[in-house]
Amino acid sequence: MTQITLGSTGIVSDRNAFGALPIQRVNMESAVGILRKAFDGGITFFDTSRVYSDSEEKIGRAFHGIREKIIIATKTRADTPEKFWRDLETSLTVLRTDYIDIYQFHWPGVCYKSGDGTGMYECMLEAKKLGKIRHIGLTNHKLDIAQECIDSGLYETLQFPFSYLSSDKEISLVEKCKRANMGFIAMKALSGGLITDSAAAYAFMSQYDNVLPIWGIQRESELVEFLSYIDNPPLMTEERKAYIEQERKELTGDFCRGCGYCMPCPVGIEINTCARMSLLIRRSPSKNHLTPKAQELMKKVEDCLECGKCKTRCPYSLDTPGLLKKNYEDYKKILTGEVKIN
Repeated sequence: MTQITLGSTGIVSDRNAFGALPIQRVNMESAVGILRKAFDGGITFFDTSRVYSDSEEKIGRAFHGIREKIIIATKTRADTPEKFWRDLETSLTVLRTDYIDIYQFHWPGVCYKSGDGTGMYECMLEAKKLGKIRHIGLTNHKLDIAQECIDSGLYETLQFPFSYLSSDKEISLVEKCKRANMGFIAMKALSGGLITDSAAAYAFMSQYDNVLPIWGIQRESELVEFLSYIDNPPLMTEERKAYIEQERKELTGDFCRGCGYCMPCPVGIEINTCARMSLLIRRSPSKNHLTPKAQELMKKVEDCLECGKCKTRCPYSLDTPGLLKKNYEDYKKILTGEVKIN
């Protein structure tokens, strides 16, 4: 089955949903072309956010005139009613639409509820009453907040990191959403680029009939790969099970997922790259990570103040400064040839 129904929303989508964070890195013409090709190939669900620079604008340009044929999910990082309404009106304008299918609180630090004094959930209710949004959702990286939001019965969708590297607790979260008839949208389905076999990732997702993965797509070649799965979905085989098990042994644990919530760094370290360089350089063409530009990026780790700000922001409670040092030492040994990589 390649069709997913997002819980009580009734929204139906192919298991291929388009994560529009990466298209902020390409120019307008290229982004619009990729988005239209995605739609022409059968993708109808597009996820973006107000904080993804011009991602919303690119979606608005790509689908102007065919709005009713697609599903748009976007997000707000607002923490006051004033910011909420400003974000919502801006999103509606740049998306060139008068409604948003799923409007999500973007990684809130609390589970917003009616009567909690913030007025935030009341904003969602009012926006829905006005017809500006159709469904209320949230995204998060913290299990306790996600659990509370499911238990509240106030949200129609949850977007949470989920991949074949997920823990038993995260898998339980998926099952809890199903029991609550709450749509589950899987972000980080490729774990920030650490998962390199998209067919295995897709096959894993296919085991959960309530999970809609959003694939972060930046290049046409990536899009073509996922479009091929619409007519020929990868199945879970014994070989893929064995491969996934080996991957879990190698990657599960104390590693950076690249979510970027630790940023910005006060001294300009690109933490979400540098703190996982040891894995990136071994799981993708190493030459891409050994250029003069990449070496300069890693050298910035020497400027770390050990202020701990990144550590306090990490949703996975990682020792980020320690990971930076560990990855930098490994990187220097690779540069000198002391450590060999393929």
